[in-house]
Amino acid sequence: MFTGIITDIGTIAALEQRGDLKARIACNYAVDSIDIGASIACDGVCLTVIDRAENWFDVEISAESVSKTNLDVWEVGRKVNLERALRVGDELGGHIVSGHVDGVAEIVEMRDEGDSTRYVFRAPPALARFVAPKGSVALNGTSLTVNEVDGATFGVNLIPHTKEVTTWGQSAVGDRINIEIDTLARYVARLAESS
Repeated sequence: MFTGIITDIGTIAALEQRGDLKARIACNYAVDSIDIGASIACDGVCLTVIDRAENWFDVEISAESVSKTNLDVWEVGRKVNLERALRVGDELGGHIVSGHVDGVAEIVEMRDEGDSTRYVFRAPPALARFVAPKGSVALNGTSLTVNEVDGATFGVNLIPHTKEVTTWGQSAVGDRINIEIDTLARYVARLAESS
């Protein structure tokens, strides 16, 4: 379980395609405090640590995870948002995020609004109905508030701080973004279907 509050920006240091995809991610975490088997959200995808040393950790990524996310475009040198798993007693500053990405959205517009930047995304049609104005959504692992929804498109504003402490400051129109729908929205929609 995560909060969508990014705690580090990692760098893909190595990729190896075996039966599954293995990635080495350089980070600023005190890796001796990371247990083998721990979960770390990498661009919003909950991945299991299989090895670690000095300033990096390794994860294995199944073909299923690659097919449902933007991990198929990962390359050495790419920056990724990182968040360690929530511990009992930690502040829940964003919203409850599982790290189980639902699909991939696309940035279709970016424009400055004061010091903030408005990002407009196109969600996959099957997921768009779960995105609600003033609701939460996790995009590349970042907990964000939805400003408006228009069909399959929706907008969020990112303040300068968020762009500095995440990978959002490096994003561009056309980028494919991991999207995780708010769990509450998913259950409300499911209840509405069954009534």
